[in-house]
Amino acid sequence: MTIDSVIDAWDNADPAAIHPTRSISERDYRISGENQAALLSTILPAGCKVVDFGCGDGRVVIPLAGLGYEVTAADGSQAMLDRIAQAAPDMPTVLTDGTDLADQLGRKADALIGLAVLIHHGYDSAARIIEGLRAAVRVNGLLVLDWPVADEPREGGGWIGVTTWSRKQQDDICRRVGLKRLDQPGVPWPVFRAVKAN
Repeated sequence: MTIDSVIDAWDNADPAAIHPTRSISERDYRISGENQAALLSTILPAGCKVVDFGCGDGRVVIPLAGLGYEVTAADGSQAMLDRIAQAAPDMPTVLTDGTDLADQLGRKADALIGLAVLIHHGYDSAARIIEGLRAAVRVNGLLVLDWPVADEPREGGGWIGVTTWSRKQQDDICRRVGLKRLDQPGVPWPVFRAVKAN
């Protein structure tokens, strides 16, 4: 899958199909976002500037704003950003595929979250996105990325498939772009500190 084909799929996705809890109820879908925002608040410094890349329709970024973070919603899908604009008209949004996020923001963020984004991309596309996301975060800032490692890594098939990585693949990209893995017990996503690249 190319970056553009994943974005196109999200642009055309049925809102009811973009998250498993949405098939249960809209309330459960929103509560799952509130729970993830609360968990992120245990990692992110209070009141910091956070970019939610792959924000979708705001399930996590809207509750993060409610917790006092200075948030920017970023996504490659204009349809998703339009849904955020309806739910939270004052929230800043950025249309980006991730590779040009730093240019689109015009400033460095303190932290970036990217949940359920990298899993939908193949290795080459995801590597380009990771490089763009790292460039958007200041040195010593945090990146919380849904970037799973597996003993038998594989590229996902299709836009809703799941791509997993070997630890070596991740470590190679981290060294190249300047990411240091942090130990965050009890957190379901890998957390990285932005450092100077090798």
